[in-house]
Amino acid sequence: MIKQFVLLAALTAGTAALADAPTITKVEASRAGMGWRFDVTLAHPDTGWDHYADGWELIDEAGNQIAYRELMHPHVEEQPFTRSLRNVMLPDGLRTLWVRAKCSQDGWSTNTFEVTLAPE
Repeated sequence: MIKQFVLLAALTAGTAALADAPTITKVEASRAGMGWRFDVTLAHPDTGWDHYADGWELIDEAGNQIAYRELMHPHVEEQPFTRSLRNVMLPDGLRTLWVRAKCSQDGWSTNTFEVTLAPE
């Protein structure tokens, strides 16, 4: 599912519909207590409350949501920016997941950022 999703993103990346899609530039994943911590850096041409990056999610290979981080306000003057999500519990054996960002106006981006977790 994800491979098809990424292929679609590559084929449509030049279209105007994706011109304002949030771009994930960096993801750091680390063990934190019983769960995981994810620090996600993204860029988006936020214009204010009417158009801004308003969230990101962690998804598995089948596209199932593992966790969601809501972004509560625009970051017009802070680009790119990093936000964290802590205490994420992952299924046993999961070693690869994807991060996908959301825009308040255009919805979920078709671009994903692959994350390979370090073995424990």
